[in-house]
Amino acid sequence: MELHESAEDYLETILKIKDTRGAVRSIDVATELGFSKPSVSVAMKKLRETGYITVDPDGSIELTQQGHTAAANVYERHKCLTAFLMSIGVSEQNAKTDACKIEHDLSAESFECIKAFFEKQEM
Repeated sequence: MELHESAEDYLETILKIKDTRGAVRSIDVATELGFSKPSVSVAMKKLRETGYITVDPDGSIELTQQGHTAAANVYERHKCLTAFLMSIGVSEQNAKTDACKIEHDLSAESFECIKAFFEKQEM
């Protein structure tokens, strides 16, 4: 199933919060993304219904294997593209912002070529 950009952003955010804080709740996602709690609740319901997350009775959000894989892929793109853009002189803030825009639309082929090129440059 192909994810929309907003779903990818939610999954990536859940992954990052989980990695830094350990526990994730809807309010954490809302705060991180600057969205309203009701908007996040609707998105969490869709992600739960499509099998990307589970929500415990206490409100803790967990990524399923499918959700973790999708989130990790988007986050890898984000980190790689940010580093690549910074390596060619883009400021850190602009690199992060632009990487977030690019990560969703870039083809797998183009990403793999950028990644390979960037990895060669780091050697």
